[in-house]
Amino acid sequence: MNKKIGLKSLLILIINKMRQRKTKQAELIKNEMKNFSNFFDAQTLHKEIIKKDTTIGIATIYRFLKDFQNEGKLHSYLCNRRAIYSTNKENHCHFTCKICKKTKHLDIKKVDFLKSGIVEEVCHFQIDLTGICQDCLKK
Repeated sequence: MNKKIGLKSLLILIINKMRQRKTKQAELIKNEMKNFSNFFDAQTLHKEIIKKDTTIGIATIYRFLKDFQNEGKLHSYLCNRRAIYSTNKENHCHFTCKICKKTKHLDIKKVDFLKSGIVEEVCHFQIDLTGICQDCLKK
């Protein structure tokens, strides 16, 4: 009987330790995300986090970002074929030159020009424009 109680107590202790570790990791990740003013990617976030806790792997970062995104607390965008994130409802827009392949970030705050075609409430957006940049037009 004592063995079963001891085993049960041990399992509870292990589960509580795992929860505690997960909570500490989540707090560290959340706090580190606050240090980014706008956008960040998982690799950059991971580089900053391992300065404080080397046990947190990149898979943990991706899992946390996915969970946070599913909860609506994080927004994901594609930039140069990789995911970037923002805790703000920031809009993400850029222009890519089809000749030199350079990408320029654009500061577009509103989509009023699309208002007549949108009946839904827009919380954030991403616009990718492709064309020929000024430098390539001059050539």
